[in-house]
Amino acid sequence: MSDDQLPPRDETRLTEQPSLTFSTGRIWLIVGGLFTAIALAVLIPQAIAGLPPRWVPVTAVVIDVLLYAGMIVVRLVVSVSRLRRRLGLMAIGMLAIAAVSLAAVLMVGFASVSAS
Repeated sequence: MSDDQLPPRDETRLTEQPSLTFSTGRIWLIVGGLFTAIALAVLIPQAIAGLPPRWVPVTAVVIDVLLYAGMIVVRLVVSVSRLRRRLGLMAIGMLAIAAVSLAAVLMVGFASVSAS
């Protein structure tokens, strides 16, 4: 193979997935929005019920909303010439929403179990 030829794409590699290389970013906003909606559907009732520790679900709701807003900002601000960076940041935002929500639910759950 000569130096001017690119190696064939291997779509089985994580970094070569179409959602991280050619997507417009719309799918990340849709999935991130779904994750955020599900997280809020779980965390807001926990906050209203005042489950201990009270600050955890409220903080998680604020962080989740800010992370989703950050995904929207990244989609609008990062140029198409930096597509991989844009899509990578959006994927990280979505995963962060899931991680924050899971951590908050587990913290409230373990606190409720240990309180009883």
